[in-house]
Amino acid sequence: MSGREFFTTRTVSEVLAGFRPARRTAAEVVTLDTALRRVPTGGVTARAALPGFPRSTVDGYAVRAADTYGASEGLPSYLDLAGTVRMGRAPDVAVPPGGCVAMPTGGVLPAGADAVVMVEYTAETMPGTVEVTRPVAPGAGLVRADEDVAAGGDLVPGGRPLRAPDLGLLAAAGVVEVAVHTRPRVAILSTGDEVVPPCTRDLAPGQVRDATASALAGLVRDAGGEPVPAGIVPDDPGALTAALKEALRDADLVVVSAGSSVGARDETAGAVAALGEIWCHGIALRPGKPTLLAECGGVPVIGLPGNPLSALVVFRLVGVPLVWRLAGCERPPPEPSTRARLSRDIPSLTGRVDVVQVTVADGTATPIFGPSALLSVLTRADGCLVVPEPATGLDAGSEVDVMLYR
Repeated sequence: MSGREFFTTRTVSEVLAGFRPARRTAAEVVTLDTALRRVPTGGVTARAALPGFPRSTVDGYAVRAADTYGASEGLPSYLDLAGTVRMGRAPDVAVPPGGCVAMPTGGVLPAGADAVVMVEYTAETMPGTVEVTRPVAPGAGLVRADEDVAAGGDLVPGGRPLRAPDLGLLAAAGVVEVAVHTRPRVAILSTGDEVVPPCTRDLAPGQVRDATASALAGLVRDAGGEPVPAGIVPDDPGALTAALKEALRDADLVVVSAGSSVGARDETAGAVAALGEIWCHGIALRPGKPTLLAECGGVPVIGLPGNPLSALVVFRLVGVPLVWRLAGCERPPPEPSTRARLSRDIPSLTGRVDVVQVTVADGTATPIFGPSALLSVLTRADGCLVVPEPATGLDAGSEVDVMLYR
């Protein structure tokens, strides 16, 4: 079949909104020390309230708030010191009317108290008597027994990658294991008669080492996936179909780096069409127009352009969110970004998204231009900016959002 029979170009917005395969990875239980950035299969709730007891958030004195009303430096309130709360122990003393109890940060609030005065606003003028120079309201300087999380309340939601504070909250609740989606297995298949392994010491004329697969593997890992090298296949329809069929056996996503020629793209489309259904063959995007999206037996397939820069731009834009989605994350975590002022004009065409590599220094974004075959354009960039579909370009001096590379 010819490439023209498959070539159904979609806009980037259509791709991001419409290409949403239903496949999700299975569940596994992991310990907290390996759970960072993993996606829970469902929400985790607290068996008991947190922190579980009312506790002080400051060093100071537990008081009845009403006993401090009207206190000032010129007219302090004087309270009788009834005792001291020890860390890690239940109080053995209560706060009587007109009295106070010395409190460490994190200590259990004694009975009778409804506030804690910071030590900075107190002085022990004589043994057993505390001077208070600032009033406090009920609830000041403390947290309630269920203020962090109520019993049965949500600790972490499902469908969002776990962050470091999430792990801390789970640990505080006594949750040491969590059910998460398994890491999506992403098979990376390179094609092309000219492509040879990176370990090739001496290149014959016309040969190139496979740079794209290693870079794609890095993006897959960064998105929480597990890259699975599927080798290099020559430009042969039968060999490509066989390699694709093998990759589909045990993958959640198959990525094919499809060579640069029109013939190579046709062969990729033919092999994919023989095993599944092509959703689109062409995206209104520069660089990266000759991109193929499909599903084969429920497994999504991305056919990337052969040029490394184009392939990585497309995969960052389309593939990375898909990897997150396969792991149960419907809203992938945003990439770091910054606002900057554009140093020069950037031309574009209406109806096409342009992804432009930039350096960023002192609040200025400077475009880096170069052929899509040059991987060094990406390695020199601090990030990229997107010229949206409706725009005919961006003017020098305009404020732009730059997605930063980590």
